[in-house]
Amino acid sequence: MTRAAEARPARPAQAIGVTAFRRAMASFPTGVTVVTVACGDGIMHGMTVNSFSSVSLDPLLVLVCLNRTGRAAGLIDRAGAFTVNVLSAGQHDLSRWFADRRRPPGPAMFEDVPFQTGLTGCPVLVGAAASFECALQQSHLAGDHLIVLGEVIALVHHPELEPLIFQARDVQVAAALPPPSRWRAAPHRQITPGGISGRR
Repeated sequence: MTRAAEARPARPAQAIGVTAFRRAMASFPTGVTVVTVACGDGIMHGMTVNSFSSVSLDPLLVLVCLNRTGRAAGLIDRAGAFTVNVLSAGQHDLSRWFADRRRPPGPAMFEDVPFQTGLTGCPVLVGAAASFECALQQSHLAGDHLIVLGEVIALVHHPELEPLIFQARDVQVAAALPPPSRWRAAPHRQITPGGISGRR
């Protein structure tokens, strides 16, 4: 039986539930970030986010997706800036801390968290694999989330640090991920003026 024959039939969109959608999305590994923000009145906030992506190289743009009803969205709008901290393998506890709904609000949230104040005034976490300081450019409502677009104005990068990875609804170290399955690549097919040719 071929792989195509073994494949399950696609489910119509209206039959897809939230649980099935989450389980399928858990197949896609991502990094783990903590988005931080600080306002001029001393209010600070941080939250664990894995919906993060680069958008453009000219200008340097990134995006994060935040719960539209969460506190971070409103604070970023007030501050006009935010920082995306890409957590390293040794920061598993920070990923859980900034996802804990019982964590205290404001500066108390950062009492035991090593950080430096960045150019934007937002916290830059010490020990992160990378930190992107961003000036807010645009925000777009998308369903129950807010897509926040920022221009990178400063960054810190520690390439020697392994990143923390989120997959199958759990965090893990990149080095601990299973090796890729062994497979044989199909011949590369190239379209030429005379037709389609194959090459290896």
